[in-house]
Amino acid sequence: MPHITPDSLMPLETYARTRKEFRAQVLAHKKHRSVQLGEHITLLFEDELTVRYQVQEMLRIEKIFEEAGIRDEIDAYNPLVPDGSNFKATMMIEYPDVDERKTMLARLKGVEDRVWVRVEGCPKVYAIADEDLERENDEKTSAVHFLRFELTPEMTTALKYGVGLGMGVEHAAYKAEVVALPQEVRAALVADLAA
Repeated sequence: MPHITPDSLMPLETYARTRKEFRAQVLAHKKHRSVQLGEHITLLFEDELTVRYQVQEMLRIEKIFEEAGIRDEIDAYNPLVPDGSNFKATMMIEYPDVDERKTMLARLKGVEDRVWVRVEGCPKVYAIADEDLERENDEKTSAVHFLRFELTPEMTTALKYGVGLGMGVEHAAYKAEVVALPQEVRAALVADLAA
């Protein structure tokens, strides 16, 4: 999986002209990279395109055009790009009601470590969460986490061969499972794996 480089980014002026079309492309791309686990947890599986979009947006919002600033943004976001042996996802915990969200984020402490993927015929692989910084405190977990699912070479080979892929969450306060991902989502994620 390629990583973001300064050469893969558009200058701010070019991005401003093409932002609407690029955003539409990324949103269409994300449809096959999103997995809903129950009513309140969504995993968005990142790749080079989704992360490049985030970098372009940050550069635009912060009006960063100097080389050092661009490099800082690239360095901050590149760890979200899968590297051929894993899936990387942004996990969002979503409760529209503010009071319910506050209550549930307190009850869901540790949920980020209880999210898993399972390659058919293999044991579950639990997420390695928030490697960049801790997003949980003594009172609650965060509504957003960054997850990495590290696969064995055997799992990667099995997925390339065509076996099923499932996902879930098993936490005392929240349980959900997708036994088999839809084919288009599975195909998008398998494309993140090295040959």
